[in-house]
Amino acid sequence: MPEFTLSTIDYVMISAYALVVIAIGLFFARRENDAEQYFLAGRRMTWPLIGVSLFASNISSTTLVGLSGNAYGQGIAVFNYEWMAALVLIIIAAFFLPAYLRARVFTIPEYLELRFDRRSRYYFSALTLFLNIVVDTAGSLYAGGLVMQLIFPELPLWQIIVALTLVAGIYTAAGGLAAVMYTDALQAVLLTAGACIIAWAAWQRIDGWESVLAVTPPEQLSLILPADDSQLPWPGLLTGVFLIGFYFWGMNQFMVQRLLSARDLQQGQRGALFAGLLKLSVLFIMVMPGLMARALYPDLPSQDLVFPTLMFDLLPPGVLGLVLAGLLAALMSSIDSTLNSASTLVTMDFVHTRAPGLDQRKLMWIGRGVTVLFMLLAMAWAPQIAEFSSLFNYLQQVLAYAVSPVVAVLVTGMFWRRASAAGAFAALIAGFLGGALLFVANVVLALTDVHFLYIAPLLFVLSIVVMIVVSLRGAPVEGAEALMWRAGKHLEQPPAQAAHWYSDFRVLSLLLLVLTALVVGAFA
Repeated sequence: MPEFTLSTIDYVMISAYALVVIAIGLFFARRENDAEQYFLAGRRMTWPLIGVSLFASNISSTTLVGLSGNAYGQGIAVFNYEWMAALVLIIIAAFFLPAYLRARVFTIPEYLELRFDRRSRYYFSALTLFLNIVVDTAGSLYAGGLVMQLIFPELPLWQIIVALTLVAGIYTAAGGLAAVMYTDALQAVLLTAGACIIAWAAWQRIDGWESVLAVTPPEQLSLILPADDSQLPWPGLLTGVFLIGFYFWGMNQFMVQRLLSARDLQQGQRGALFAGLLKLSVLFIMVMPGLMARALYPDLPSQDLVFPTLMFDLLPPGVLGLVLAGLLAALMSSIDSTLNSASTLVTMDFVHTRAPGLDQRKLMWIGRGVTVLFMLLAMAWAPQIAEFSSLFNYLQQVLAYAVSPVVAVLVTGMFWRRASAAGAFAALIAGFLGGALLFVANVVLALTDVHFLYIAPLLFVLSIVVMIVVSLRGAPVEGAEALMWRAGKHLEQPPAQAAHWYSDFRVLSLLLLVLTALVVGAFA
């Protein structure tokens, strides 16, 4: 095991980075004067920044720690969650983003109110807030706390989490989404460079790929696992992984908010495809190092320690500080995203709907106050994650029991005009009750043993059936077409762009699909 110590130059680099991101937040605090500027960066973002910000917010400290740790314990099948993002983002960009942007909404719950009614909006907004706190922000704080505790073992985990939360909260509360997205771009460069350096250093240290094969069962080198596999059975890949991914990229406010900030539809679609392309690199720079760690450290007490151990063992002073800054950057990227989206949800879905007379500046200050409140709540919950078997499994299992009903409601409402407000609310309630019963039976009482990736499609089908039955009993919905997918409309492009094949959304999507198939096929 390495010594988890830092040199003076490492501290200098980490401190300099913290000062830079806080300065960015304070700079944008002087520029954001209303709610649209604060929550959606004035709807002026272009595709490179959107794609990088999506990637940076997703590849957080939870992902860096969780992916390498999960690969160390179970093999490369964890990459299925990553390549699936490319497919999901293509679908969202083609069929859902046009309706989102056409509606000019701040949040996805706001879209559900326009398509259905306020009950659906309140339900999904409350659910998203809960998940943002207990899954996204708390998970990132816990992962960052694990790393920092290795450096400062004398400090309790909760004290480290408090310090990390304060740094992220300052510039997020001050600068809004613009600050978040520009710091995301900086963070993406740091964390990707850090992951690449660690992957290369680990490869140099091991005695060839044969040393990995010697400690890795053959089935753990495959992405497609048997149907009875305890970790990721292949039917769950087609159902549960896709549904969880769809929620994460297409409905989770802290990810969708970047797409909603797009200058126009083309910029948003290209940003989504760019993020999907970046996700394919994760196999080589974040998953494979977990396998290499098996050969280097076969007896780690916890798989969540794999990435921190790789950092401190393989990197020299100075470079270690840079990579640790990248890990902290990933932590900040996730925290700033979830805190900003949570404040958007409360301000626009609860405060603004009940007090529509509030001016834009007051809404912005309310959003800042909410950011601080949720920062404190996530900070309080984060230490409890230590009670679960692993960080990555904690994240996925919570989502599997919670999100399928809202995915069912959105998908049905996007493509079926008869989907009604009563049907949507009935589906949400039925899905919630079904998820609660399955959670109690499967997790709390252990009366059943249904894999969580099968829970998600069960709840999805239940919710759709309830929605169809209730909707058919009511009258046809008037005016729903304006908020639904329109055949052909999603592919319209300005004439100047349509003349170039590299600007055609269909061509770019096809290229991304082919590249994804090649990567997956190589490790199937």
